[in-house]
Amino acid sequence: MAIEAGEQDDLVELTTRIVTAYAAGNHLSATELPELIRGVHASIQGLASGSAQPTEKQRVLTPAEIRRSIQPNGLISFEDGKAYKTLRRHLARLGLTPEAYRAKWGLPVDYPMTASAYSAQRSQLARDLGLGKSRGAAPEAPFSAADEGSTDRDDSSADAEQSVTQDSIPEPEQADIADAFEEEIIREPFDEDGIEP
Repeated sequence: MAIEAGEQDDLVELTTRIVTAYAAGNHLSATELPELIRGVHASIQGLASGSAQPTEKQRVLTPAEIRRSIQPNGLISFEDGKAYKTLRRHLARLGLTPEAYRAKWGLPVDYPMTASAYSAQRSQLARDLGLGKSRGAAPEAPFSAADEGSTDRDDSSADAEQSVTQDSIPEPEQADIADAFEEEIIREPFDEDGIEP
């Protein structure tokens, strides 16, 4: 596919912009500049014509390499070879999703994104904080031997027992309460009252 004159002008302009931006941020000697321009122009021309060189293929991982990358305290990234407790943040910095990472390296769909020890630690922390329990649930009372007999009885026998205990307590009579109250309030007369004792 031949490049037309209008497209050639666009390629030259694009090459000029790229080289100018690169040269503004990097130190170049005068001898390096022509080679940089040729290389950038050739790359853009190859992309425009569709005959660009295929990019380097990722090597295929063996099952042993995949197993070795999964360790209890960390997962080894195939991108940089470092161990991480969780790969999600690391992959996000690289612009990858977990699905894209698995596809890129030929990993199985169930390849973990978090180390098992880290997951267990976070799970225990959540349980210790009481997460996962409903807020309205009251704590269960400890079971005692006295409760054992009461669970076997039906509600009517429990009600009958309660009424018997309430009836057996004698209530004080109203007259007795009034007499006790008057005895406590007796006051002796003073001289200022105008009454002689």
